Amino acid sequence: MANRAFWAGSTAAALADAGATADGLTSAEASRRLAAYGPNRIAGAPRKQGVRLLLAQFTNPIILILVAATVLAMLLGDLTDGVIILAIIAASGTLGFWQDHRAGRAVDALLARVQVHADVLRDGRERPVALEEVVVGDVVVLRAGDIVPADCRVLTSRNLLVDESALTGESFPVEKSDRPADPQAELAQRTDALFMGTHVISGAGSAVVAQTGRATEFAAVYERLAGRDVTTSFERGMTRFGLLLVRAMAVLVTVILVVNLLLGRPALDAVLFSLALAVGLTPQLLPAIVALSLAAGARLMAAEKVIVKRLDAIEDFGGMTVLCTDKTGTLTAGSVRLDRAISLDGADSPAVLRLAALNAGLQRGFANPMDEAIVTAAEPLPSRVKLIDEAPYDFTRKRLSVLVDDADGPLMICKGAVSGVLSTCGQARTAHGVVPLDLVRRDVEERLAQLSAHGYRVVAIASRAMPNRHDIGPADETGLILDGLLAFHDPVKADAADAVRDLSALGVSTRLVTGDNRLAAGHIAEAVGLRGQMLVGSEIDSLGDAELAEKIADVHVFAEVEPLHKERVVRALRARGEVVGFLGDGINDAPALHAADVGISVDSAVDVAKQAASIVLLEKDLRVIADGVRQGRRTFANTLKYVRVTVSANFGNMLSMAAASAFLPFLPLLPRQILLLNLLTDVPGTTIATDSVDAEQLASPRRWDLAGIRTFMIVFGLLSSLFDLATFAVLRWGFSAGPELFRTGWFIESTATELVVMLVLRSARPISRSRPSTLLLLSSAVVMAVTLALPYLPVLADALGLTPPPAALLAALAGLTVAYVGVNEMAKRVTRLVA
Repeated sequence: MANRAFWAGSTAAALADAGATADGLTSAEASRRLAAYGPNRIAGAPRKQGVRLLLAQFTNPIILILVAATVLAMLLGDLTDGVIILAIIAASGTLGFWQDHRAGRAVDALLARVQVHADVLRDGRERPVALEEVVVGDVVVLRAGDIVPADCRVLTSRNLLVDESALTGESFPVEKSDRPADPQAELAQRTDALFMGTHVISGAGSAVVAQTGRATEFAAVYERLAGRDVTTSFERGMTRFGLLLVRAMAVLVTVILVVNLLLGRPALDAVLFSLALAVGLTPQLLPAIVALSLAAGARLMAAEKVIVKRLDAIEDFGGMTVLCTDKTGTLTAGSVRLDRAISLDGADSPAVLRLAALNAGLQRGFANPMDEAIVTAAEPLPSRVKLIDEAPYDFTRKRLSVLVDDADGPLMICKGAVSGVLSTCGQARTAHGVVPLDLVRRDVEERLAQLSAHGYRVVAIASRAMPNRHDIGPADETGLILDGLLAFHDPVKADAADAVRDLSALGVSTRLVTGDNRLAAGHIAEAVGLRGQMLVGSEIDSLGDAELAEKIADVHVFAEVEPLHKERVVRALRARGEVVGFLGDGINDAPALHAADVGISVDSAVDVAKQAASIVLLEKDLRVIADGVRQGRRTFANTLKYVRVTVSANFGNMLSMAAASAFLPFLPLLPRQILLLNLLTDVPGTTIATDSVDAEQLASPRRWDLAGIRTFMIVFGLLSSLFDLATFAVLRWGFSAGPELFRTGWFIESTATELVVMLVLRSARPISRSRPSTLLLLSSAVVMAVTLALPYLPVLADALGLTPPPAALLAALAGLTVAYVGVNEMAKRVTRLVA
């Protein structure tokens, strides 16, 4: 394949360079190229699987240092301890692998349901293929709303307008043609080239793929921006939480290591003990359990008809405080019906309906519900009427024109927003003939206001004879005659007002963002109970970003807006500290979807909207969003349960270890016992995703609160340490416990208290009024049973350094555990740290 600029030659040269024909590739050749050159992907390696995923469980620096120190101990003769420690590390890593593997499979299954495809010619026929399977030489068929899957050379073009703002920053769409560009042309001047990461605004065309994956222009931009990627709220929270653990671990482990060395204990034993404690404080299964919890939540959200494309979006979804949405399909039924086609005097007009049908039925751009409604309401088009050319709809002109071969010769018919069509007209057709538009303008505006005030969406129709013309463009949209108006009805959903109230009860404010005029938007808003102020597009234009952010607080309806307005509204709300969700399914919604904390689209959306979203609804309904918000909050609440309880328990154990190391003549726990304790108490955490969540935990948005987690860790960690010290006293003074019995007693007590504290602190309610899930209870009971059994199993007990405890000691430990439950119950009521 040639290396010359693919945009510089003819279409024949581009096909030759790509080793293809105008009919595309064969399936066999496409498969061969995919295997030879790899998938059409720019974001690095795919998710780790198999052996790579298993090995990734052991890449934590602390784990690696512990393994190295353990191997050194084995070489110096401590073979048994070393083998046991390595076995426990392997078991912990295997558990993490299993969790990550399950989470990954769940995500893959969900993403497959909303995968975006490209339409390509294979074996001479058009067929959809996954974007990653597009190869050099594929001939791509493009229509409005499609994503450009790779860098391509245009073969055919019919008013093909492409949004290249992702690459060039230019907000206006670029028209593409098959005319070769200069070899030295800058990217924005390559009018015969299409680039990955852009999308089709209107028109249609075909193109041959010239570059894929990392060879594309978009890949170069991605590489430059990768280092500046903006992290999500969830990722920032996890990062801050990780740094908190590292700081706490560094201080405590250093203190414990120094104390043990000062007490004259063997240096290698002291190092192993300190490293094992470091592992104990760091819940190494946290990433796996969080991933599994989020994946389980994503599966449950899928059952509520909500598909999560990015797991960390669940927290933002649950934390959403504002939802921006259009009305169609969410507040209204989404079944657009043409109610009336009227002349300018208000009478029903078959002539106006015929013109509308010619425009809607012959246009070849992006299909939309209003065109479908027109075609449904009108008589079938006569076969003799042919489309000659068209000027596709765009969001600047807000109109669409077609040139048709009608009975009296070429006729241009323009249909669009009333303001957009009026700007093209100089005359109007009335019952008394054609008159200057200014004579009827006020009547037209009054009729528009009347229809809009009753909730109709109104579109204007104009026409102009164009003898001997074979093509048209936007420049020809002048001197038209206004023929009439179309009134479309999309009734408000019966349950829309209830859905808005439901979201409000969850702490989510609904904002209507629509291109409809202010009267129609106001009618819908009143019907569904949106009582705030209204802001229209022209008013948004007059405000700076800071002014808009200040004014927007009490605005609940945004009318007559364009794509840029939507994005500015989202950014202004975010500037006020709101967590913003934006629901959109149109070509013009992509910028706002990208700007929102949570981009929400629907399965029936155009590709560019679905690609930009992090949440995809299988049904466009506010009730589905409310159900998804609840499930998102449930998932995040369960994740925080594991984080807070596990870290506070581990922190308490670390403090206890530090205290015990100072006055005991032996290590309070052996390294292998610390690691086993950490492994066993993590097992119930793998079921936390199934836990029930109290209604009050779902009532309002929830976010990462690092200060709250730190306070929780200190308060309940200190409480745990106090009971550990009580256990030390019982063991040393009550039972005169030697090293083995002491370690056995503390091993049992630490396991028991960490298991029960999860059941107590998982809810702000008394434990008797908030029942844990069956799996959480069962797994906790099994772990406790295993812990109690270990000292009585001779082979395992000897290997782990445990000894059978007397019944009196078990009774004392049980009493301490019950007291621990009671004190934690009181503490959570007094401190109100559990929520």
